[in-house]
Amino acid sequence: MKQQKTWPSKSDTPHFTGLPFTRKESDHRRRRHHHHHSSSKSNTSGSTRKSTSSSSKTHVSNNLKHQQYDYSLLPFELVQKIAASFSLPNLRAASLVCHDWRDALQPLRQAMMFLRWGKRYKHGRGGLRSNIDKALEYFLEGAARGSTPSMVDAGLIYWEMGKKEKGIALYRKAAELGDPNGQCNLGISYLQADPPSYKEAVEWLYKASFAGHVRAQYQLALCLHQGRGMDQNLQEAARWYQQAAQGGYVRAMYNTSLCYSFGEGLAQCRRLARKWMKRAADRGHSKAQLEYGLLLFSEGDMMKAVVYLELAMRAGETAATSVKNVILQEMSTPSRDRVMHLADNWRALPSSR
Repeated sequence: MKQQKTWPSKSDTPHFTGLPFTRKESDHRRRRHHHHHSSSKSNTSGSTRKSTSSSSKTHVSNNLKHQQYDYSLLPFELVQKIAASFSLPNLRAASLVCHDWRDALQPLRQAMMFLRWGKRYKHGRGGLRSNIDKALEYFLEGAARGSTPSMVDAGLIYWEMGKKEKGIALYRKAAELGDPNGQCNLGISYLQADPPSYKEAVEWLYKASFAGHVRAQYQLALCLHQGRGMDQNLQEAARWYQQAAQGGYVRAMYNTSLCYSFGEGLAQCRRLARKWMKRAADRGHSKAQLEYGLLLFSEGDMMKAVVYLELAMRAGETAATSVKNVILQEMSTPSRDRVMHLADNWRALPSSR
């Protein structure tokens, strides 16, 4: 899926057309054009034109004074809506636009530092021991300064602690500020509520999906496939499975393969079903490994079949055991050793789980 570009971009036109230097240059060009146009006319009523010109210059000067916007004085609620979900590189880039923007974005840059320390404590990185309470403390500091990623991380910790209402409140705040992770987590929270709130879940999943969030796309496809919160729509479900699969979401790869296999929402196609099944298997999806192994067995590719079946069995797919053992009995000792060596050294390809 095409990655959304961020700004500022050198190849784009200026995004802040109201900046003082932009307006000064524009007004300067207009004044030069006005002067050239006036001088080409006849000299009649010179004193009148001179008076008009002087009045015009005064008017332009007064306008310029009013156009010296100070972006650091913008209400933080507005700044937050613009930049709350920015990553640290985007915040730094936006801070270079002008001094006023640098000052306006200072709380969000500070929030990113709290977010970084929170992640260190959560995952035990940077020489620190894992400490969930300390991580939550830092995430909340970041959230208080307006960072939506901090809100999402704090909400997740609250959710895992069983304090789901606090988690949902932070997800909602991040979601309303336009954060796709917050929108996705809020949607899933509504799906898992007791009782579930499918209508609200689908509403937020749609927003995150259109923003390119692959997990939200997969969850939305499931709702469409199963008719949760809306009428069942296999074609649209398959389209969102494909979107998430192309974005690297391994579960969506497996479901896309099933759609092609059974002709649900997509035209039945054995070649494309096989392609997406292999992609899911190579990224560690255990059911895909089982089914791809069985497919290779049916095609007579015994060596590769045993490798995938062995991987599936190690991941808990017990149905792979009997077929794998039947194949191994027909293999020589060197071939069996080779298969186990391949399975032992196998590593999953990167994916968005």
